[in-house]
Amino acid sequence: MDLMQILGYVGAVFIGLVLGLIGGGGSILTVPVLVYLLSINPVTATAYSLFVVGSSSLVGAGKNIQKKNVKFKTALTFAIPAVIAVFSTRKFIVPAIPEEIAQIGDFMLTKDIVIMLFFAVIMLLASFSMILDKKSDLKESSDVSKAEKSTFMLPVLGVFTGLITGVVGAGGGFIIIPILVILAGLSMKKAVGTSLLIIAINSLLGFLGDVTHMQIDWVFLLIFTALSMSGIVLGVYLNKFFDGSKLKKAFGWFVLVMGIYIIYKELTL
Repeated sequence: MDLMQILGYVGAVFIGLVLGLIGGGGSILTVPVLVYLLSINPVTATAYSLFVVGSSSLVGAGKNIQKKNVKFKTALTFAIPAVIAVFSTRKFIVPAIPEEIAQIGDFMLTKDIVIMLFFAVIMLLASFSMILDKKSDLKESSDVSKAEKSTFMLPVLGVFTGLITGVVGAGGGFIIIPILVILAGLSMKKAVGTSLLIIAINSLLGFLGDVTHMQIDWVFLLIFTALSMSGIVLGVYLNKFFDGSKLKKAFGWFVLVMGIYIIYKELTL
């Protein structure tokens, strides 16, 4: 095992550690760790990420179900169209993208580069969400007209979120939570718990779209996921000793730098 592989497995623990410490965001690092440290191609990495993110979110969702912080009706209204979008994206759209998309001078724009660039944009958006921490300003709504509107809008936004999740392999909590608070009128705690259940459903069922046409290294994937889970346990324990909001902003800056680095790396090959 070389140094990069060791760093990759350490990265798996770090992903879980961040999830345990700040309650989200760590999964955005799964694809970069798999691609740049463990030399897994981006399409496979996004598939593996869905499994890791889904498994981690399922653990978090289970804890929130025990605390009665999950709104099942809202979760299913959002998750059913979202998971159809994720599954369809992984099974049909991603495989249909040509390996070579365009030649720009001496630069060849490939499928792998497009996926990583799109992923970098999502990382930048997630970093802004963490740095600005707008979630603390979100207010739940009990307005009846908004509740009625959410019946139509939640499935539409579920499809949109599912498409993004399907392409980049990230959970999309930074998109889902504001939607649940503003549109569905959930409290912050219930939005976080419901979001975890949605992410678990989206990611794990979406991952099935890859199983039928992709060679999965189950031994590696289960080891990586187990390491990430151990990081979550450690992070939840350490959470008592740290200010979560400060950690989230610091991690947001780290994700911002990583997003910029990915764009630079992919465009200067």
